[in-house]
Amino acid sequence: MSILDRHDVIERNVTLLLVLSLLVVCIGGIVEIAPLFFFQNTIEKVDGMRPYTPLELAGRNIYVREGCYVCHSQMIRPFRDEVERYGHYSLAAESMYDHPFQWGSARTGPDLARVGDRYSSQWQVDHLNDPRAVVPESIMPRYGFLAETPLDTRLIGADLVANSRVGVPYDQAMIDNAKADLFAQANPDGDAGGLRSRYAKVRVEDFDGDPTRVTEMDALVAYLQVLGTMVDFSSYDESANNR
Repeated sequence: MSILDRHDVIERNVTLLLVLSLLVVCIGGIVEIAPLFFFQNTIEKVDGMRPYTPLELAGRNIYVREGCYVCHSQMIRPFRDEVERYGHYSLAAESMYDHPFQWGSARTGPDLARVGDRYSSQWQVDHLNDPRAVVPESIMPRYGFLAETPLDTRLIGADLVANSRVGVPYDQAMIDNAKADLFAQANPDGDAGGLRSRYAKVRVEDFDGDPTRVTEMDALVAYLQVLGTMVDFSSYDESANNR
């Protein structure tokens, strides 16, 4: 019996075809999954990563609430065109404290994985208030109402607790000082010593330009300004982290 004849037998026998198909899928699954049991961690350790500050975390919640991930991804793939446009490709470690991650599935707008420090906070505020005032071809809706909405801080401590239960390393001091740290980050004239001791390289600024109150605009801009800034890629050793 030739190979073609044997193949014809398999195609005509539904039960045999099903069994062989399941066998192939099982073998493929084992080949992909089995090696993972021999790794202690599938996420490489990268210097610089830290949990979000309370203000950044509140901003991330607003980002999710407003559905920003529908039009903006946070995942730079290791392709030349993407790296040249957006910067170093995304590392798994950069989303290790995101629950859920914000990789996104579309790019109606540009990828935001490296948007932190790319523009001033005032630019971000102007863009959110009226996107077409700074990017004429933009189809993004206006978010000026964020600057008029005081940030609800009542549950920020509980938010840190919830994140700590899924693995984000918030310690008790961070949880106890959550509300104080939130207001400290939005007040450049205040005492941010405790905040800086708990969160490395934190950016303290009046993000929305209104020092009289902390708004949802403060929180969202604080979140945008931290994206992609935690890892120092000038000292990142790719070969060392892939051993």
